[in-house]
Amino acid sequence: MNLTRFNGTLLIGTAALLVASCDLVKDITYTVNPNPLEMHGDSVKVSITVNVPEKGIQKTAKAEITPKIGSTAIGTWYVNGSKVTGNGTNIDFKTGGTATFEETIAYDPSMEAADLIITGKLYKQTKEKGVLPETKIADATIITPYLVDKTFKVLTEQDALVRQFDKTTTATINFEKGKSDVRANEIKDADILSLLAWLQAAQTNPKIKITGIEINGYASPDGEVAKNDNLSSDRTIAARKTLTDLMKKSKLTAYADTSAYTLAKFGEDFAGFKSQLAATTTIPEADKNLFIRILEMTKDAEQREKDMIALGKAYTELERDVFPMIRRAVVVVKYTEYGLTDDELRAASVQNPNSLSVEELLFTAAKLTTDANEKARIYGIAAANYPADVRAHTNLGATLFELGNTKDASSAFKKANELKSTPTTNNNLAASLILENKTPAAKKLLVNAKTDVYGYNQGIIDIMEGKYSTADKNISQKSYNKVLALLLLNQLDAARKVSASLTETAELAYLNAIIEARSGASADAVVAKLKTATTKNTNLKEKASKDREFIKIMNDASFIDFIK
Repeated sequence: MNLTRFNGTLLIGTAALLVASCDLVKDITYTVNPNPLEMHGDSVKVSITVNVPEKGIQKTAKAEITPKIGSTAIGTWYVNGSKVTGNGTNIDFKTGGTATFEETIAYDPSMEAADLIITGKLYKQTKEKGVLPETKIADATIITPYLVDKTFKVLTEQDALVRQFDKTTTATINFEKGKSDVRANEIKDADILSLLAWLQAAQTNPKIKITGIEINGYASPDGEVAKNDNLSSDRTIAARKTLTDLMKKSKLTAYADTSAYTLAKFGEDFAGFKSQLAATTTIPEADKNLFIRILEMTKDAEQREKDMIALGKAYTELERDVFPMIRRAVVVVKYTEYGLTDDELRAASVQNPNSLSVEELLFTAAKLTTDANEKARIYGIAAANYPADVRAHTNLGATLFELGNTKDASSAFKKANELKSTPTTNNNLAASLILENKTPAAKKLLVNAKTDVYGYNQGIIDIMEGKYSTADKNISQKSYNKVLALLLLNQLDAARKVSASLTETAELAYLNAIIEARSGASADAVVAKLKTATTKNTNLKEKASKDREFIKIMNDASFIDFIK
């Protein structure tokens, strides 16, 4: 009878172990590292050392060894006597020796609760002489890295809502050449009447606050500069007198006092002249250029006017269509207009959301509600009403992602990224792709998403790829995945310390049970943690029943009682 050992466990073979020649191979043992097998980065590395004792293999013998995890064959390896040629490792008959074989295979779910077994055939030279019966040499497979929480941290965009605007409204009083008296017809002009009506309405509008009224005086750039300077000043004073009289008649007492006005004289308005001249269609372009050259180059006022008059018809058009518009006093009412209040925004978002701007919708969703479903509703309106705004789709996706609606979140993230590729849209789309098991695409996007959540999200990919030290460095904040990274590095005390600082969820309690099991704690201590986990999530009981992390206590009465 032959004996087969693995990892200190003695397995008693059968007489069929060597069917034809019991003395070809005898007393071999197997060492498997690690045992149980472990999955890392979606792969399982199998390392088996075949230990052949002194005189354990005949010189002409060949053992064909086929390891399998469950029903998945790993490969075919050969241990040969010293006189056998061909593939494999040759072992000396007198001294014996070892042959180590390694293979890395893709993990398959059927390997989770399986056995690593050895089968094979025995040969004398090339002639088959017997079989190796199926023999268990290890357990398979620890898949703890799959406990990673693949939920990326997603980002939102900020609104740019401005709720107070500095604005102005104006009216103009025009004057005759060289004069500063206000003509009766000027106070009946539409802009003056409109200004009075606006001021009356503003008195009862809580969203408008008038901050000042200015009167700016101008003169046309003809005649003497000094006289024009004084003339522009006189026009502001005359305009103020006219306005205060109008205010009294309109019962706008707040603006009937002359102290309510700020006066400013600007003299000759050359810039205004050029603008008005350019807009005039009655004067040929050549003459327009001549007028400007005369005004720029001729300093003597009398000569300047003579030169312009010399242009004949063009000067007539200038006096009719240009200069009268420059001789003026401009009334400028400065005011602040306030937007909707918080309460008004909340009400409008429910009663009439289509009346709100994209900034108002984004602000309301982000800052005026804490309910995620309500946020999603408002962001949905923003995305529908302003489809070209990347922020609306980004924030809608982030909120849906938070709600667990990953399918619709993915659609929103894709739309946002199509509109504009940014670190934020790349990060968020990567969050969807990783849940869709499109890891390469997610990694590519994440490279272009160096945001403040990059480290955490990259850490998730690191765990999935078996890069636990890198994951530990990338995941700086205390979190479930930080605990997992430390656990996978077998830094159990550090993992336990981080875990203690977190709110214990079902999944975290399950990790704590693994920490206890790896620390060599009693079955009762491990089961206590598992009970906490399964109280919060009953599905974890089935997971625990086949989890090779608990292989050492699976025959313990407390564990058996727990999984019933």
